[in-house]
Amino acid sequence: MSSLPASPPSYRSTNRALFFGGFSCFALLYSVQPLLPLLAQEFALTPAQSSLSLSLSTAALAVSLLFSSVLSDRVGRKPMMVAALVVSGLMSVLSAFAQSYTQLLVARTLLGLAMGGMPAVAMAYLSEEIEPAALGASMGLYISGNAFGGMAGRMLAAVLSDFFSWRVAVGVLGVMGLLGAAEFWRSLPASTRFRPSSGGIAAMLHGLRRHLGDDGLPWLFALSFLLMGCFVSAYNFIGFRLLGAPFGLRQSVVGGISLLYLLGIFSATWAGRRADRLGRRHVLWTVMAFMVAGLLLTLSHNVVLIVAGMAIYTFGFFASHSIASSWVGRRARTQQALASALYLCCYYLGSSVVGWASGILWAHGGWGGVVALLGVLLGAAMLISLRLRTLAPVPQAWSPA
Repeated sequence: MSSLPASPPSYRSTNRALFFGGFSCFALLYSVQPLLPLLAQEFALTPAQSSLSLSLSTAALAVSLLFSSVLSDRVGRKPMMVAALVVSGLMSVLSAFAQSYTQLLVARTLLGLAMGGMPAVAMAYLSEEIEPAALGASMGLYISGNAFGGMAGRMLAAVLSDFFSWRVAVGVLGVMGLLGAAEFWRSLPASTRFRPSSGGIAAMLHGLRRHLGDDGLPWLFALSFLLMGCFVSAYNFIGFRLLGAPFGLRQSVVGGISLLYLLGIFSATWAGRRADRLGRRHVLWTVMAFMVAGLLLTLSHNVVLIVAGMAIYTFGFFASHSIASSWVGRRARTQQALASALYLCCYYLGSSVVGWASGILWAHGGWGGVVALLGVLLGAAMLISLRLRTLAPVPQAWSPA
């Protein structure tokens, strides 16, 4: 794997900082997921209503991504990401003091809006600062940080809520997020290839037309909607299934399923390097097949097989997301922050929309209803991945700063 020259930005410092940034971002965003049954109990909510504490955050994040990308084109990548992490940490701390579910939803929505300054800008930063031959590996490592943060956030929230309360859980994670923001600010080198832009909304609209007119980018955006929607929905409701009859597991035990994110940490980096070597079009559809196989396995009534199915499902998702997200950076030769924002906007809209729809299916058909919906959506995603195999490559031009 090639790396940047010794001159800054340092390849290792960049990867370390983005790993910490991804960790903090996703620990805060998904810490509420294992707490959904507790929120439903405390505030007298249905499962679908309790899932709004996550769905509204991801919806707000999706909306803010586009405007954050425009703002980052003016103020710079690093300042935008640091501000996003700091405000997100503060909102998580404040949510611990919510006196009603409405107040909690407001804090979580503001957290999502603030967090919009991190994911797409991080992808754009990597696309600008890392040479193409190493981009897949770097993007994979960044997504590994996302996976580790999502795992740690869920796991810590489950354990802390089991022994203390959900308020302690989200408050502690908010403080951890602030510490992660400090390390991110310390480690991330300043951009060397970023050039400020003052085009504003007009430039964004022009970029939207350009990206949506591309032969491949709209398919990748649709793929992100389907993949993330399916992934979050499975984790939203697997907890309700395992906490209820006939399993009756403890909250901290169910939260332990988040340890499966360790597989995502490995699979994202592995898939990124494999795609760099063999080509994204040849690897994407094969790793997506793991999601389908894992989902079907969760229909079992054996806890061991259910956990194995979620493990395979998690492996396939992070591998697929790593490849698709780096493919966006490769195809978008201009306004890369906007292209990344569009990808992630669809990504988090999928989380919100499919996550909410899965709650309705859960109410009417239980886990079987959820699996039926996700199976149809994953089938559509597989068809898109096969369509992308016919895509003509975009010539790349990159030179060290």
